[in-house]
Amino acid sequence: MASPTPELLFELPNFMRVYKDGTVERFIGTEIVPASTDPTTGVRSKDALIDKETGVSARIYIPKTTANANDNKKLPLLVYFHGGGFCIETAVSPTYHHHLNSLAAEANVVVVSVDYRRAPEHPLPAAYDDSWAAIKWAASHSKGGGPEVWLNECVDFDRVFFAGDSAGANISHHMGIRVESENPDGFKLVGIALIHPYFGGEEPIGGERDNAAGKAMGDKLWLFACPTSSGLDDPLFNPGKDPNISKMGCGKVLVCVAEKDMLRDRGWYYKEELVKSGWRGVVEVMEAEGENHVFHLINPTCDNAVAMLKRLAAFMN
Repeated sequence: MASPTPELLFELPNFMRVYKDGTVERFIGTEIVPASTDPTTGVRSKDALIDKETGVSARIYIPKTTANANDNKKLPLLVYFHGGGFCIETAVSPTYHHHLNSLAAEANVVVVSVDYRRAPEHPLPAAYDDSWAAIKWAASHSKGGGPEVWLNECVDFDRVFFAGDSAGANISHHMGIRVESENPDGFKLVGIALIHPYFGGEEPIGGERDNAAGKAMGDKLWLFACPTSSGLDDPLFNPGKDPNISKMGCGKVLVCVAEKDMLRDRGWYYKEELVKSGWRGVVEVMEAEGENHVFHLINPTCDNAVAMLKRLAAFMN
């Protein structure tokens, strides 16, 4: 006799299902690729374990024009946080491996791509905690005595950037604020880039008013990923409600939005709130016409994706 099908607890159509017995089915982002030397760009990558207890790790990328120990030739560091609604994708999936090979080569930067723990097995704030642990681990190399030679020898820790897409952009924002209050010794955060940031709020804004179903799905995903959340106006989800938004720990922010993305207006709203807060930095928005959410990962060779890659590279140089 066949076992009964477990009762469905949560579904993100085409992406994942979670059942009440704890079973999780992920339909994308499950494939992994090994670290390697990319034949197209010459970028090399390797994996590093950050915390044995949590299993948090990172994939490190170093461009072909590898710096030597001469301080004048060291490269900027990008700490990158992948997207996936805090629930899917990893730092070692083909999607992010190929994207960060391209970004490391175009921007000529060293990249630390954080493989944080995901919901529902590890609900928020696990991803935030893991990301902060990765930042402190990277900073531990600033005086040349860390466990990873590439970071010791090749990184200029006065030129550090954070970036991420979707949920990873949300993480980047919160890590940027945390740097201001808990600045790890040894590095300077210059800027953060938020690509199609996953933010929300109780009241619909802009195009959300015409897409109630889309907003409801985004809201449901947040409450699923962060079951201890205070709600849709939780400062972790709605930066406009965060009294600490003015404490962003860098001097410049780049927000990338896509015209057809349901989250587009949240990106513009973020800029408005950051400016209104009294933060003294510079925030810019780049909008891709005719494009949808994370289009650059789906079609990385299209004109808008190439333009965004170049804009990100310029932002870090």
